[in-house]
Amino acid sequence: MQTYVVGKPQPFPVGTTFGVKAPKGLAVEGFVDDKNPFVPPKKPYVFRKDQLRDALAFLERPRGDGLYIVGPTGAGKSSLIRQAAARLNWPVQEVNCHRRLELTDLVGQFKLVNGTMQYMYGPASIAIRDGHILILNEIDFNEPGEIAGLNTVLDGASLVIPENGGEVIHPHPKFRLVVTGNSSGGGDQTGLYQGVLQQNIAFLDRFRFLEAGYMEPDEEVALLGSLVPEIPDEIRARMVKVANEVRRLFVGDDENPGTISTPISTRGLQRWACLALDFKSAPNALEYALERTVLLRAQPEERTAMLRIAKDVFGELWQAKADKGKGTPSQPDAASAAA
Repeated sequence: MQTYVVGKPQPFPVGTTFGVKAPKGLAVEGFVDDKNPFVPPKKPYVFRKDQLRDALAFLERPRGDGLYIVGPTGAGKSSLIRQAAARLNWPVQEVNCHRRLELTDLVGQFKLVNGTMQYMYGPASIAIRDGHILILNEIDFNEPGEIAGLNTVLDGASLVIPENGGEVIHPHPKFRLVVTGNSSGGGDQTGLYQGVLQQNIAFLDRFRFLEAGYMEPDEEVALLGSLVPEIPDEIRARMVKVANEVRRLFVGDDENPGTISTPISTRGLQRWACLALDFKSAPNALEYALERTVLLRAQPEERTAMLRIAKDVFGELWQAKADKGKGTPSQPDAASAAA
């Protein structure tokens, strides 16, 4: 049985590792080995200081807790941990939850391999054994009775696998459990997230919570600049403004519920920018890309409202080429020509 245990510990300076302002000499523990196949790949990511502080405090010293990250869709809940782990060379096991997910899917089960039945360890067993971070995405989609099977592990007890002859897996000291959800485990009170279930209160009591919201406008503009530098600053800034106007109508406030059910997430914003470049030869690349990013899955009245917001925000730039002002135009690619 091949294992991928975390390597030798190594301190990483917080400021230079995560691109944030931090006191000189402030470091967090990671690992020397960056060849572990379960270490996530590094991608551009803007770490927000408050969220990073809580995440690193948990990774450094969980004190028997799990970490529950709650926030709207596409706000970077999983990416926060995934990209922190990528910079610390910390291996990750990641699972997307759903109603049919069972504890055996996480722990392991016997499967037919080359004509013989072999016990195949699941992501939870691997993480617990080898000191990885286990991320359970959309935890509030899962049946609460199944996930509650991890309660004793969070309490520091060993994982016992009766199906594999009563095997006992002692938790590695670097094992961490992180879950994400659009709700905080009490069910969806907004009606925006179909399929969200109320979770077991005993399970929730074993977590500290971190709230992840959408980025500040200047942070999202900077992120888009690192991902799609061909798009001018003015176009990127207005894309972000459109996204925030749509999110405001999605979230609503204490007095008025949200009037739009399809937000433009940070993930969607990146897709809009990339598609605007791919289809830059279209009569209106910004509108064409926005349609394929979010408008075509929105209700007709919501589609009209979002398109009106975009036109109002961009004004005379609405017909502009996505890469206007970036030097000599490149030859259109196949996608541009088709558009």
